[in-house]
Amino acid sequence: MPAQPDIQPVMSVSEVSDLLDRVFPQWNTDGALVVTDIRPGGCTVRLNASEKHLRPGGTVSGPSLFTLADIAGYVCVLSHAGPEALAVTTNLNINFMRKAEAGPVDGHCRILKLGRSLLVFDIEMIAEKTEHLVAHATGTYSIPPKR
Repeated sequence: MPAQPDIQPVMSVSEVSDLLDRVFPQWNTDGALVVTDIRPGGCTVRLNASEKHLRPGGTVSGPSLFTLADIAGYVCVLSHAGPEALAVTTNLNINFMRKAEAGPVDGHCRILKLGRSLLVFDIEMIAEKTEHLVAHATGTYSIPPKR
């Protein structure tokens, strides 16, 4: 994904991870999600898909990939708009492209627009084993007004 040098992060991987653990402790109770990168205009979140993330047939389930997309959008909001824990998803659309087996799936999230009240993003979810695009999503987060 192209870099977004005009949209600079304001929080690091460790700062975002610590904030998530503090304000949203249920976000990752099984430890399967990991924030791996924050860069200008984007982030990467990894889903270490295990047996519990699979549907019959050994495919990573749609809800697991949807969660990856939603969390990655939230990480983009936190890392680029600041620690706005009350930011909420207002829209999320996902297209499933091909089967993903158990193992790491990297969600490469890119900010398309960051305004005062909305952040629009897209995310490509790539299965590490095959390097195939398994899903693509677009979404919008509402950012609460500054007080």
